Amino acid sequence: MVDWTPKDATREARIIGLDEFEDLFRTFRHTAWRLETRRRYASDEETDTYRQFTETGAAEWDPDEPYCELIRSQTAQGKRVERVRIVDQPPTTGQLYLLDNARRNSALGEDIRNLHRSEADRLQLPGEDYWLFDSRLVARLRFDDDDQLVDVEVITEPSEVVRYSVVRDAAWHHAVPYEEFAAELGE
Repeated sequence: MVDWTPKDATREARIIGLDEFEDLFRTFRHTAWRLETRRRYASDEETDTYRQFTETGAAEWDPDEPYCELIRSQTAQGKRVERVRIVDQPPTTGQLYLLDNARRNSALGEDIRNLHRSEADRLQLPGEDYWLFDSRLVARLRFDDDDQLVDVEVITEPSEVVRYSVVRDAAWHHAVPYEEFAAELGE
């Protein structure tokens, strides 16, 4: 394992701002994988699409916003963007909003899956959100008490990266593709 770890790996995590975090989506080489565990995200609730969703049950997503263009470009190059969302039973409004959002993100090339919180608890998945880039760098998202993303902790220490990779493997194995998950919720 040591031979394959990043040569710039460090035992000390470092905190980065949101601009530097965005750059990780431009510079990853193979895979970007996310675990989403929160019941709500304050930043979502500040958007027009969230208001639209709470009023009508669906949102009209802009497929040309910068995030969409970036992800579409990355997946067109053969890079994988994947995520597992943990969902309560019954789902929160924020989780239903993200399930609706999965329609747009899937069209960009993301592979989005969902896992009930009870199953995540049974698997002993952590209760933290993170991105894992190229199985070499963890970007742990840090939120304040109001569910607002504050900053990102970057972890490259090999044993920690392996721990987060094991979580990814377990979550991905048990998660359900979003279309199937949405159909089950509609029953």
